[in-house]
Amino acid sequence: MVITRVPLSIRSPPLPIPVLRQNLHCSSSRNPNPNQNQTLTPLFLRPLTHSTTTTKLSSFHHWAQTLARSSFPNPDDAGVDSSHLLRELSWLLQDTTSTSSDTDTVRLRAHLDDLYSLWRQRVEERKPFQYLVGNEHWRDLVLVVREGVLIPRPETELLVDLASEVDGFREGLWADMGTGTGAIAAGIGRELGTGGSVIATDVSETAVEVARFNVKRYGLEDKVEIRQGSWFDPLQDVKGRLTGLISNPPYIPSSHISGLQAEVGRHEPRLALDGGENGMQHLVHLCEGSASALKAGGFFAFETNGDEQTEFIADLMKTKWGDFFCNIKRVPDFAGIKRFLTGYRR
Repeated sequence: MVITRVPLSIRSPPLPIPVLRQNLHCSSSRNPNPNQNQTLTPLFLRPLTHSTTTTKLSSFHHWAQTLARSSFPNPDDAGVDSSHLLRELSWLLQDTTSTSSDTDTVRLRAHLDDLYSLWRQRVEERKPFQYLVGNEHWRDLVLVVREGVLIPRPETELLVDLASEVDGFREGLWADMGTGTGAIAAGIGRELGTGGSVIATDVSETAVEVARFNVKRYGLEDKVEIRQGSWFDPLQDVKGRLTGLISNPPYIPSSHISGLQAEVGRHEPRLALDGGENGMQHLVHLCEGSASALKAGGFFAFETNGDEQTEFIADLMKTKWGDFFCNIKRVPDFAGIKRFLTGYRR
């Protein structure tokens, strides 16, 4: 899967910046890994506290272009090539720089030495661009991301659209299970009415921290509650009351992880990718648990690895849990792959 980024021209207006902190030992020296600063504010929201000359910035730009072209002269199996990297380099400079009244001075949101380090990580280590700049564009949101949390994908946006088409959506009680960055929960929360709410859960402490950051940044604390725990464990107090249950669970077969695009397999959290031997361990658990979590007429929508996996889970729900669910459908993503499974509690 190739990680893409929406052009910066549709970026949301700046919002208040809460502080997201790591438990690191304090030091006055420059962090050798600049994307692991104590305050993990996205690069484009950091203050312009650094500067350099246009000549030095031009030298960095030339060096970065050369490194990209020499490292990836041709597309690899995942479609990553120098043209892809050069687009990211342009975005990095847009996120980092601002013009100054002094025509020979460029104001920066990171030290120039840090830009060299970030670009080496991107090209030589294949670290995802989103982790380096600290954000990803998703629907009409600019979400904070950091290492240890899955980067939200464009196709997952459809889960919000599927939920919003359900009768009673705006005033319903929703659950986003395995929320990661809080993307789905925030996307749903922004469309709910005065009586609607979302409970977003994740077992990962890092994901819970990032999700709370994103919810706070968009002022959704009254709509979205973040809870830590494994799948249905944090939802016992709303058992049988949910209007809808949405999830993009881990669904990659364990043996396939090592063969994923380097940016994914090497750097994104295995916890958010690994779906067990056949990739369906968590999906089966979600299907079974939905029978008691949803109210009568409640809706579910799950993302899967695609066609065959979706067909298997759909058949399982119709045969093993047919007394509990109805109107089960396989829904295609933007590429026509039957990636989503939807249905209703009887």
